[in-house]
Order: sequence, then C-alpha cells, then structure tokens
Amino acid sequence: MNALLAIARAIDALNEYTGRIVRWLLLAIVVIAAGNAVALWLIHDSSNAWLEIQWYLFGAVFLLAAGYTHKHNGHVRVDVLFGRLSPRAQAWVDISGGLLFLLPMCGLLIWLSWPDFVSSWHSGETSSDAGGLIRWPVRLLIPAGFALLALQGIAETIKRVAFLAGRGELPGEKPVEEV
Repeated sequence: MNALLAIARAIDALNEYTGRIVRWLLLAIVVIAAGNAVALWLIHDSSNAWLEIQWYLFGAVFLLAAGYTHKHNGHVRVDVLFGRLSPRAQAWVDISGGLLFLLPMCGLLIWLSWPDFVSSWHSGETSSDAGGLIRWPVRLLIPAGFALLALQGIAETIKRVAFLAGRGELPGEKPVEEV
C-alpha cells in the first residue's frame, strides 16, 4: 500500500504542478486578446494566428487543468445524496465512479484522439485560415489532458482504497475554491 500511496503522491504532484503552470495561460489569453483588440482598434489590422493562439490556450486551460481540478474536488458533483452518505460510502461511490466511468471514458477519449494527433503531426496540418497555426499542438492537448485526468483518477482511487483500509483520511474534503 505504501508504494501505491507514493504513486498517488507523485500523480498529485504532477497535476498540482501542471495546474499551477496552466494558471499563467489565463494571463497569456487576456494579454493576447487585449493586444489583438488594441491592434485592431489602432491600426485596423489583426491576425488569424492571434485568434487561434487564444483558442489553443483556452483549450489548454480546460484540458490540462482537469486533473488538477479533480485533485481539488472541483468538478461538478450531485451532492444531494452523496453528502448524506457516510465517509466509507462516499469512498465506495468515488471508487465505483472512477473505475466504471472516469477511467474508461478517459481511456476511450485518449484512444480516439491519439490518431488525430498523429495524423496532424505527420501531415503538418495547418489551419485553413490565412496566417493560421499548425494544428498538432492543439490536437495533442486532448490526449494529454485526458491522460492527466485519468492519472488523477487512479490517484484518487488509490487514496480512497487506502482510506477504506484505514490508512488515512478521505481526501478531497475541500472544494477547489477553498484550497
């Protein structure tokens, strides 16, 4: 169990680090959007590349921060029934949901999105818009984001199994806005 908990801590650290880096992408989005708006207003000129990089960064924020959000219990959950359950029952619900829904869905989305990334990489696909960007980086975000989410799902499952085995407290008690 100690080895599994060490793996869970490593996954937690990876998603924590990723989440903290991804926060800065929000600032980049705001600066790029403001700069693009000012350029359009002042010199009446803009670039499709600036618009596309905003979309890419926006996608990166949501995809790459999904594991971080899961780690901090920030995803939407129906607490009407869940909140009334005992901590042990909550752990069982989380384990069941992770193993039956989260991990298979992440695996399916990784499996389905990987060929699109590989095809885009090999073909050198670019946007069809004039001055558009290459597409493979944004296509890589999809399997990468779901891989981070799946890893965090594994970590959360390990932590809940450890809780049920009497090896710690139930994780994820604080919603993300309280962290």
